[in-house]
Amino acid sequence: MHAKLGALRKDRWTGLKAMKLTGMLLRLAIAYLIVIAGVAILQNRFLYFPEKAATEDVVSDGLRAWPTPEAFRGLVAEPVGSARATVIVFHGNAGHAGHRSYYAAALTQLGLRVILAEYPGYGPRDGTLGEESLVADAQKTIVLAHRLYGAPLLLIGESLGAGVVAAAGVRERDKTAGLLLITPWDRLEHVAAYHYPWLPVKWLLRDQYDSVTHLASFGRPVLVVIAERDSIVPPRFGEALYNSLAEPRRLMVVKAAEHNDWIGRVDETWWREAIDFLLTPSR
Repeated sequence: MHAKLGALRKDRWTGLKAMKLTGMLLRLAIAYLIVIAGVAILQNRFLYFPEKAATEDVVSDGLRAWPTPEAFRGLVAEPVGSARATVIVFHGNAGHAGHRSYYAAALTQLGLRVILAEYPGYGPRDGTLGEESLVADAQKTIVLAHRLYGAPLLLIGESLGAGVVAAAGVRERDKTAGLLLITPWDRLEHVAAYHYPWLPVKWLLRDQYDSVTHLASFGRPVLVVIAERDSIVPPRFGEALYNSLAEPRRLMVVKAAEHNDWIGRVDETWWREAIDFLLTPSR
C-alpha cells in the first residue's frame, strides 16, 4: 500500500514538473513570437536611420542644392573647368547627403561633377522609406542627371547605397557607365542573419537588396571596395558579390579599415585608380 502511494506521489510530482516545463516553454515561445512580430513591424528602424534637416542646413561651401532648392534631390559640386564625367553618390543608411561632402572634395579634384543624391525621407526630403521607394527615386535621379549632363555617368553606392545602386543602375543600364560599390553586401538577408542569427530573417525581411541577382546581367564595369576589418558588413559578403560578377570587374581592399573609417585610409591616387578603371576598364 505504502509503495503504491509513493509511486503515485512520484508520478504526480513528475507530472507537475512536466507541466511546469511545458508552461515555461510555451511562455518562451510566445515571447519569441512577440519579438518576431515586433521586429517584422518595426524592421525599418533597424535598417534606416535618416536625419532630417532643412535645405539651408545641408548646403555648404562648394555644394549647392540640386537641381534646385525647390525641387531638392541632393547636392552638386562642380570641378574647376569642364567636367569629364558626372558621378552620383548614394550614401549609407544614416544621416543625410550633406554629411558626405568628402566625396565632392576628393572627386572634383579629378575633374568630376559630383551629385550627392538624397533619399526620400532623409534630409529636407519627404517620402517613404523602403527598397521600392529608394530604388525608384534613384532611377529618377539617374534619368535627370543624364538628361542634364549626358554621358559618361558613374554611380557610387556606399553600404545601403550599394544596394540601391545595384538595383537602380541595372534598370538604367543604358545611362550608366559603371558602378563603384563601397562596403557592399551580396544580399541583405545574409548581413541581417549575421547580426541577428536567432531571427528567421529570410522570412521577415520586406526589403531584399539582392545585389547578386540585380547585377547578374549588368554588363558594365563594377568596382567592389571592401573594408578589411568591417564589422558591420563583414568582408566576406562583399567578396561574395564580387565573385558573382561578370567582367569587367575589380576588387579593392582598404587595409585595416572598418565600415565607417575607410575614407581616411584612401588618397587621391586611390581615387584616380578607381575612376580610371570605371571610365577605361580595358586599360
